[in-house]
Amino acid sequence: MLNIEVISFATASLFFLGLSLVLLTGHRRLRPKSALALAAAISAVWAGVVAYQAAFGGLLIVAQSLEVLRNLGWFGFLLLMLGSAYTTRGQWSARLAGLFGLLTLFGSGLLLLTHYRITGGSAFAAIAGSDVLAGHLVMAVTGLVIVEQLFRNTPPEQRRALKYLCMAIGGMFAYDFYLYSDALLFQRVSAPLWDARGFIHSMVVPVIGIAISRDLQWSLAKGSIDFFLSRRVVFHTTALLGAGLYLLAMGTGGYYVRVYGGNWGMVAQAIFLFGAALVLAILMFSGQLRASLRVFISKHFFHYKYDYREEWLRFIRTLSSGEPETQLRERAIKAIAQIIESPGGILWMRRDDNCFEPVARWNMDVPVPVAEPADGPLVRFLEHQEWVINLDEHNQDTELKATVGAPALPDWLLSLPRAWLVVPLILHEHLLGFVILARPPRAPVEWHFNWEDCDLLKTAGRQAASHLAQLEASRALNEARQFDAFNRLSAYVVHDIKNLVAQLSLVVSNGAKHRHNPHFVDDMMRTVEHSVDKMNRLLAHLRRDGSAPSASAPVALAPLLAEVVTAGGAGKPTVVLDCHTRDLTVSADRDRLAAVIGHVIQNARDATARDGRIFVRLRPIDGRAVIEVEDTGCGMDESFIRERLFRPFQTTKGNSGMGIGMFETREYVRSIGGDVEVMSLPGRGTTVRLSLPADGKAAQAPIFKTSNS
Repeated sequence: MLNIEVISFATASLFFLGLSLVLLTGHRRLRPKSALALAAAISAVWAGVVAYQAAFGGLLIVAQSLEVLRNLGWFGFLLLMLGSAYTTRGQWSARLAGLFGLLTLFGSGLLLLTHYRITGGSAFAAIAGSDVLAGHLVMAVTGLVIVEQLFRNTPPEQRRALKYLCMAIGGMFAYDFYLYSDALLFQRVSAPLWDARGFIHSMVVPVIGIAISRDLQWSLAKGSIDFFLSRRVVFHTTALLGAGLYLLAMGTGGYYVRVYGGNWGMVAQAIFLFGAALVLAILMFSGQLRASLRVFISKHFFHYKYDYREEWLRFIRTLSSGEPETQLRERAIKAIAQIIESPGGILWMRRDDNCFEPVARWNMDVPVPVAEPADGPLVRFLEHQEWVINLDEHNQDTELKATVGAPALPDWLLSLPRAWLVVPLILHEHLLGFVILARPPRAPVEWHFNWEDCDLLKTAGRQAASHLAQLEASRALNEARQFDAFNRLSAYVVHDIKNLVAQLSLVVSNGAKHRHNPHFVDDMMRTVEHSVDKMNRLLAHLRRDGSAPSASAPVALAPLLAEVVTAGGAGKPTVVLDCHTRDLTVSADRDRLAAVIGHVIQNARDATARDGRIFVRLRPIDGRAVIEVEDTGCGMDESFIRERLFRPFQTTKGNSGMGIGMFETREYVRSIGGDVEVMSLPGRGTTVRLSLPADGKAAQAPIFKTSNS
């Protein structure tokens, strides 16, 4: 008769039958593809027999036997996928074949046990079938482990189709694990879970079809993939397998507690299972257990103690995390300490007094500040031998001291609490510093420090030294930039003071001749007042941070140019101001802008004869404010303009010039978004054009001209 179980498993049988037929119709007869077709065919037969048995009864032993064969079919396919990656390493294929042989032997034992129990073996009546349920649970855990191995060890570029295959087969074994765990725990197979099993297995077939449609790489190696087992994979797989076996054992134990516990059976079983889960959680989070497991894996599964790829990736990731100059020293200590599972460390580096002093620490304290001289025996030994000093061996092994010529260690190092290893940081064969690592509190007894630890720590120390040297160079460069900014500001201030002194000197030289002229006296007072105001502004600028950018504000250019021309004083050559607009403004520091324009006008004065003329023009062009200073002086050739005009400290004025006026002019004009253009010919004068970004649109006004003659 039809019921949910019949429909469920009949559906699964049809789905797996269709999958096997699709796989067999292809032209390529690759071994993994044929193995998948065989596993699907066995699954189809098994599901069909279960459906028949649910509808008409009988065939129970056949259904149980086919389930074991189905699991072995899927194991064979998964191991064949793994084995195809080892075509260049015959020993791996042999090992996987041996593993399949063990699984086949286990399955055969489970078949015999199932047959014996179903046919009435009285010896197993006491456990009521727990042995068979446990066997199926072990096979489900094994399937999950193999799927996890296959996916984790597949390169990312090969996972496009394989991930769906792993999800499908892994989901099938995961549901079986849940089904038999529940059955083993409560000693009965849940009818709803069993009825849903056929539908669940049917759902994985389309997912496998997606993997096939994505051109599943049946041969993972194809001569191009270097397949290997990393320590992380072995560690997690071992932990997963161990946890599964532990849960299996605890589930069996919980059953016996309930059976023989009398009235307290259910309560005792709940307490026992909770305690078992709590113990498992404690063990999984035990650092001592994890350390011992890593040592066991390294000693019995690998030739070398470290997975160098993983160690180096972790080391670089720790060093490069965070901002470049934020706690780099602490990160360097941590990166080195993680290699040897040290919980802390202290970094010593060379200081300006030619001594090594502690500059950073990570989870380790320095009792008192201690300096180690650069010419001391410890530093000389670390620099010349590049040897990682193990304080435990140094204190016990006199033969080691004689072999490597280890020095007598300083008292402060021997008395340093928790000190264990001294790692040199070598840069270009010179000792940049050294790191003292703390002794790990959970070091397993089997673990010992050897040449492999020493070589890895020395290599990591060299890499850390390069990062620390880059940090020191960066800080030195920042200090040099600060001094450079201060020196540049000082040069600008001296240049402005020179111009003020020149103006005041001119006033003094003309004072004896024109002291009784009221107009001269008024002009002299204005010049002195302007000089005092400017010197006060220079002092204020020196008081604040000279490297900080100048404050910008809207500056009306026409009044500013008139002020600069007037401040230059009357006399020859004549300066003519020609403004095409009165309302043109720019965003700038008024004093700095006035200073640079004054430099340009003063250069024009110096280059022009007394009978020459200087024109200062202001006009808007294409949304920009253009200031032109044109003179009829001696002019400059193209080579001078290109190679010397804007270079600092290049001057043609002898001792009276500093050579930074035009350099300062161009630097400041560019800092506010403008540019400087110079047009000149020898004997025909020079035109200096300052192009500045104007604020808004300039309102046109009547043209006005002024002259200082």
